[in-house]
Amino acid sequence: MSQPHPNQFALLAQRRFAPFFWTQFLGAGNDNLFKFAFTVLVTYGTGAAGGLEPALVVQLIAALFILPFLLFSATSGQLADKFDKARLIRLVKTLEIVIMVIALYGFTQRHVPSLLACTFLLGLHSTLFGPVKYAYLPQHLAERELTGGNGMVEMGTFVAILLGNVAGGLLIALPGTGPTVVAWSCLGVAVLGRVAAQFVPSAPATDPTLAINWNPFTETWRNLRLAHGQLVVFRSLLGISWMWFFGAVFLTQFPAFAKDVLGGNEQVASLLLVVFSVGIAIGSLLCETLSRRHVEIGLVPLGALGMSVFAIDLYFASRGLAHGGAALSLAQFAGVGAHWRVLADLLLLALFAGLYSVPMYALIQLRAPASHRSRIIAANNILNALFMIASAGMAALLLKAGVTVPQLFLITGLLNVLVAGYIFLLVPEYLLRFVAWVATHLVYRFRVRGDEHIPAEGAAILVCNHVSFVDAVLLMAASPRPIAFIMDHRIFRIPVLGALFRLAKAIPIAPQKEDPATYARAFERARAVLDAGDLLCIFPEGAITRDGSLGEFKGGVMKLLEANPVPVVPLALQNLWGSFFSRIEGDAMSKPFRRGLFSPVGLVADTPVPAAQVSPTLLRERVAALLAAPRDEVLRPTAPGLGP
Repeated sequence: MSQPHPNQFALLAQRRFAPFFWTQFLGAGNDNLFKFAFTVLVTYGTGAAGGLEPALVVQLIAALFILPFLLFSATSGQLADKFDKARLIRLVKTLEIVIMVIALYGFTQRHVPSLLACTFLLGLHSTLFGPVKYAYLPQHLAERELTGGNGMVEMGTFVAILLGNVAGGLLIALPGTGPTVVAWSCLGVAVLGRVAAQFVPSAPATDPTLAINWNPFTETWRNLRLAHGQLVVFRSLLGISWMWFFGAVFLTQFPAFAKDVLGGNEQVASLLLVVFSVGIAIGSLLCETLSRRHVEIGLVPLGALGMSVFAIDLYFASRGLAHGGAALSLAQFAGVGAHWRVLADLLLLALFAGLYSVPMYALIQLRAPASHRSRIIAANNILNALFMIASAGMAALLLKAGVTVPQLFLITGLLNVLVAGYIFLLVPEYLLRFVAWVATHLVYRFRVRGDEHIPAEGAAILVCNHVSFVDAVLLMAASPRPIAFIMDHRIFRIPVLGALFRLAKAIPIAPQKEDPATYARAFERARAVLDAGDLLCIFPEGAITRDGSLGEFKGGVMKLLEANPVPVVPLALQNLWGSFFSRIEGDAMSKPFRRGLFSPVGLVADTPVPAAQVSPTLLRERVAALLAAPRDEVLRPTAPGLGP
């Protein structure tokens, strides 16, 4: 039986993760403590803008922080691939201390040029840290830990942003001593970050012979082309960048939304930020539970759907609100029932954004080649910056054209439907995994044992008993990697299921005597899958069982092993016979609620069989033994929809 896997919070007690987590947490918090305090200082401090218009300085703060991401992300990605990431982390955190020493002068002397220079340098600090941050995780976390680790990092980042903003606003407002307290606080947090970085374990270079191209423009183009070389990864980068576009619309409009639409004061604007950050944190942490601690990209369409639903409902929840007179305090705002719907929409919108983004980050880390993983993540940072700039431009143009803030939220929610739908059509794996996730969480109560035997990398053949029309869907849900299925050509004629399997690029096969061309083409495509180092699944019985018993295994797997001697993994689907999609009573899909919702179903995997030892008889014996295993060992009783 598989050993129980510790949850994501257990990582905080382990050196491979905890020092890294606190290093990035303190860095994100310090960035926002500095920026928010600086923004408040120039906005409300008499003469603090150094003769410049406060609104102009505020815009400069935003622009100068994001500019290094465009200029230096490509270089930072190369550095992270070429050098040990722990060493780079320590160098970056030392740079942060230097920046905060300059900030100490800027705050105490109210010297705006120095503080603007620090803003740019903090952007550079974040640019250098970004590729290291996401490329570090797959070097120290297993595949089963990646989703939880990314969820913790995303949660920590948004909590740190929230705490940094709150601390910056409170400290800068201290009468007389505010700027000085902020300056020393920023320096203190930077020192704490450097101390934490000292304990980050080594993460060796993945491409130590890489020759650095110092031209940021040619290297940026090269990184984008490098990422484009793997379409699933590149389109996932676009998906993440769209999430930043989407989120930036809401985050930048909170002050105006709180003041002009909700009629609240500055505390209400802060409350919106708190609710949004808490939502992101909850969604990020939920990913591990909902994905059964695998990289589950089936959550991405669910996240996109929730983002749109609650962005659109936010428009309807806020469009009829009327206010007048003095701005509402936090207590007065909370006393209006309609405002709670607004807060619920924001919380759930952010929660689903967390479900959307975390699996995408984990997928990129898992699928990107280790040798240039950091450069691909650098390309992601470049795209994120471009999309956030585009987001600001779109919002500015629409608001100038007379669109209200609630209408802007509505437009963004509708755009999300179009963009997400387009991405999922380009990468059907997201939709397929979503269907598999729904089937194993809402239709069946699916439990998996021995999934560690399904190889995390390299070619292998999976063999499984054939019980129902959704066997492939369930196997899809059990594997973090895509699986190519060889399936009876007649299944492709079934409405909906046929379209689903064509979308999955399943390989149709027919008996050699019936259709020799389809038979030969199936084996040709199957060998190509194995040549590419991917997983291939075959149902050796050749057809779905009509009586629930295990049929004879045919010799197709031996034909495949002749050209590709890869390991073969026996699998068994338990307790699926008698369900809606099986052929019990001779007719599948005739009684929708034959066994009710959340019907318990199991999958058990055995240790791989070396190619030299494989025979149809041996494989059938192994699968039969798995089917005979006590069901309680596979189907541990838990609440519907939760992982083991």
